[in-house]
Amino acid sequence: MQKELNNQLAGYSKQIRRMAKDQRLLASHISLYTAMFVCWQQNGYASPFAVTRKCLMAFSKIASVATYHKCIKELDEFGYIRYQPSFNPKLGSLIYWPVTV
Repeated sequence: MQKELNNQLAGYSKQIRRMAKDQRLLASHISLYTAMFVCWQQNGYASPFAVTRKCLMAFSKIASVATYHKCIKELDEFGYIRYQPSFNPKLGSLIYWPVTV
């Protein structure tokens, strides 16, 4: 179990370093990605896992719904995650993690 955890943390660290070099990303993207990582941990590293906009916005400190939608859409487009919106606030959307590059 410890080896699995170390691998997951190493993968997250690698992605953050990749994100730091990606000129398309802003701090809000990285904050949202980190919020998703916390949710992924809380879901036992299962992929996919369900998230809600309310939860991710609270974790990431993103106040604008427009900014949230822009960032999550771009993280999907740029290949950091795979995002499957549910359009049902009670079910939550699915995040497929990690996306290997």
